[in-house]
Amino acid sequence: MAQTSGKALGQWLVVALLIALLSGAQAVVICNVETSRLNLCRAASTGRHPPPPSRRCCAVIRRANLPCLCRYKSLLPAAGINPRNALALPGKCGLRTPRRC
Repeated sequence: MAQTSGKALGQWLVVALLIALLSGAQAVVICNVETSRLNLCRAASTGRHPPPPSRRCCAVIRRANLPCLCRYKSLLPAAGINPRNALALPGKCGLRTPRRC
């Protein structure tokens, strides 16, 4: 039980960081990416028909530790990000999406 609540606390902490990132707070490095840089991919990961990712967004995706970021996919809706759109970004940037993602 303590392990589950610790995991949940960690997940909520990441959600708080993502929300802070999207509101312009100071960056934190998660999965080899400064959270403030993830904002470059916001347009391409929100809404029903997002535009293609920008070159700057793809540069962020290329530097990211994608298997690490996949661990946080269940938290994306809390930050207003469509998980399906977010998981499509690596492919749109010429990369492979990790298998377990």
